[in-house]
Amino acid sequence: MKFTCLQEFSERLQYNMYVPSESFIISERQMIMNTVIHPIPPVFDRNSKILILGSFPSVKSREGHFFYHHPQNRFWKTLAGVLDVPVPDTIDEKKAFLLSHRIALWDVIASCSIEGSSDSSIRDVVPNDLSVILSTADIRAIFCNGKTSWNYYRKYQEAVTGIPAVSLPSTSPANAAWSLEKLKGAWNVILSLIHISEPTRPEPIS
Repeated sequence: MKFTCLQEFSERLQYNMYVPSESFIISERQMIMNTVIHPIPPVFDRNSKILILGSFPSVKSREGHFFYHHPQNRFWKTLAGVLDVPVPDTIDEKKAFLLSHRIALWDVIASCSIEGSSDSSIRDVVPNDLSVILSTADIRAIFCNGKTSWNYYRKYQEAVTGIPAVSLPSTSPANAAWSLEKLKGAWNVILSLIHISEPTRPEPIS
């Protein structure tokens, strides 16, 4: 359908005489999806024993320059509850919290097209190279925060790493069916499987 002028197009829209084609709707949706590069470096050191992977940072996390920055995400409360320690607040506290308990943290996806924070909108995935962590630390187990992370890990990285990942229930506020107490019960597996109940302590200076 062609329009002789912008006025005719506007009139047809006003009186519901124009129905956009499927290709038009798809192209409009693609225009509001942005290709985003993961902006947050992984947290790990040579003492890390487990690796927790999310899918891709939310808008709030990208703005805050750190993982699970959305105040309604239960990630930090869940881990602190499992480890029976206070919930870390600042980014520095969160990094120290992870490293002291030998936890490495990153995401499966290095870049993708995404609409806002919607995992279901993710397209054009480029996976992260996990060897930067696995070549440094003796990672004994990999856990995925939610099914989206787990599905992308299995698709892009499991064959490379040779380590099957354990899928844990998402700590996202969208996963409202899981209460904080229920999440802590499921995430307790990070203790029972790899025995990290005691955090690392600095070596004494001689």
